[in-house]
Amino acid sequence: MNSQPKWFERLPGTKDEALRLFCFPYAGGSTQVFRSWQRHFSPQVALSLAHLPGRAARTAEPAMKALKPLVHALADAIIPQMPPAFAFWGHSMGALISFELARELRRRNQHGLVAIFVSGRGAPQLPDPYPPAFDLPEPEFIAELQRLNGTPRELLAHPELKDFFLPTIRADFELVETYVYEPGEPLSCAIHAYGGLQDETVPAASVRAWRQQTSGAFKVRMFPGDHFFINSSADLVPVLRRDVFDYLPKPAGSRPE
Repeated sequence: MNSQPKWFERLPGTKDEALRLFCFPYAGGSTQVFRSWQRHFSPQVALSLAHLPGRAARTAEPAMKALKPLVHALADAIIPQMPPAFAFWGHSMGALISFELARELRRRNQHGLVAIFVSGRGAPQLPDPYPPAFDLPEPEFIAELQRLNGTPRELLAHPELKDFFLPTIRADFELVETYVYEPGEPLSCAIHAYGGLQDETVPAASVRAWRQQTSGAFKVRMFPGDHFFINSSADLVPVLRRDVFDYLPKPAGSRPE
C-alpha cells in the first residue's frame, strides 16, 4: 500500500492532452469548492485539486504553518507529473501559494506554466495592513473569521466541529501572516488577478499591483461581492473559463466556445 500523501487529484472527464489547471484553496478551506467546476471546463481543461495537509483525506496530518516548506513539498510532488502546459488558480492563501510555487518551479528550471490566476489577494510585494490574527485568543479569532465571512457559521457554533477545524484554520492564517516577500525578477507567465468589489481587506489597487509580478500578459477582473466573492458570484466561473481558454492550443486558429 502506498503511504505517500496524495497531493494532487486530477478530476475525470478530460482529454489526456488537456491543459491542466491546478487549484489551491483559501485559508481554512479545501478544494472541495472547486470540484463542481470541472463540468464547465471539460474536456479541454483538466482540474487538478491540491490536497494540503490538515484537511479532507489528510486531516490526520498537521497543517503546515510556513509557506516555504509547503511550496517545496508541492514542487516535489508536481514535477514528476508536470504536463507540457498548465496553469494555477488560487484564492487568498491559494493565490500566495500559486505565486510562490511558480517562482519555485522557475528556480528549478521547470517550464510549461502559462498563467496564474490569483483571486482575493493583494500583490505580494505590498505590506499587510492588518495585524496578525492567527495567535489571537479564540473569541477574537472567531470574530475575525466571522468578519471575513468565509467560514460557515454553523461550524463555528458547533463546539466539536470548531475544535476539530480551528487548528487547521489557525495554521493557515499563520502561514499567510508570517509570509515575507523576497524581491525577485517578475514571472514570465501571464497573471490574471481577480478581486471582490466589496472586499474591504483587498482593495482594487492592491489587486492591480500584481502587474509588477509579471513581464507577460496581465489582466484584472473585479466581481461583485466581499472577500469570498468566489462563493457568491455567478459570473466567476464563466469568466475564468473564458480566460483559461485563451491558453489552449489553437491548431485551427479558432477559440473553443
